[in-house]
Amino acid sequence: MTQPLLSVEGLKKYYPVRTGLGRPARLRAVDGVSFAIERGETLSLVGESGCGKSTVGRAVLGLLPVTAGQVSLDGGRIDNLGPAAFRPVRKRLQVVFQDPFSSLNPRLKVREIVAEPIRNFWPDLRREDIDRRVAEVLDKVRLPRGSAERWPHEFSGGQRQRIGIARALSAEPDLIVCDEAVSALDVSVKAQIVNLLQDLQEELGLALLFISHDLAIVEHMAHRVAVMYLGKIVELAPRSALFAAPRHPYTKALLSAAPLVGPRAAGGQRIILSGDVPSPINPPKGCSFHTRCPLAVGRCRIDEPALRPVGPGHVSACHLDDDSDAATGGRPRLS
Repeated sequence: MTQPLLSVEGLKKYYPVRTGLGRPARLRAVDGVSFAIERGETLSLVGESGCGKSTVGRAVLGLLPVTAGQVSLDGGRIDNLGPAAFRPVRKRLQVVFQDPFSSLNPRLKVREIVAEPIRNFWPDLRREDIDRRVAEVLDKVRLPRGSAERWPHEFSGGQRQRIGIARALSAEPDLIVCDEAVSALDVSVKAQIVNLLQDLQEELGLALLFISHDLAIVEHMAHRVAVMYLGKIVELAPRSALFAAPRHPYTKALLSAAPLVGPRAAGGQRIILSGDVPSPINPPKGCSFHTRCPLAVGRCRIDEPALRPVGPGHVSACHLDDDSDAATGGRPRLS
């Protein structure tokens, strides 16, 4: 079995907070997330706002210290490295941010923005070599070479996102974290950026951690999808399996709420979840979703379900996937 490019095991990220009574507590932003990404693969993290998707991405990039668990690149642990030891890792892990307007320095021309990673990681390169590499990267993201002499404010949102992608590519990374990289763009521009990312992935063999709430985009470009709820992964499956036959009640509700074309496993009917997402400071005992799940039984309120195989490459954390009568309680499943 080949070693995955990126491996995340039991990742936790807690923040110290104080409750209304001034007592110390912990906000569990990410609470035991595990997954792996192969070379050339796109894994998408989806879920409601606040579920911990972006925190996972920042932890993978080394932008946040982890509370527990580990992140490995090519089998070597990277989450415990100091700044000097992490520097060569930084070259291999790059990011494209959500907002193409605030992610670019308005005081730098495009040439300097794209050349910055090149200067950082190849400090001995001559200026003409740097200029040549900047021109080559602009070609890859389909921007004219003359763009190098212009300022960020002279470009549209989609063009600015291409500049952000060019900056990430200039480091010659193995994996790019796309943190809601198309959510701030118009629909037609979204399609152009998604197609560009797919073309670059095929040409360069890039792996992508694609963080998004847009399920239509995820269905188009992801190879596998991990669904997060309250800091945990509740279902992980190949794209086709998850969209055709989701197993976890939360995944079914999420898909039923998305404006997607074509029949879904939810039967084309909207599944309305009652209540609000619980606080990550005081998450429910047992299954974290049981307070909103229409099929919750007694066991759901006591025992936390583990991710278990429900199909080829498909895992789900739900007691309804246990065949025992005690788990299902004789209750019908969401169709």
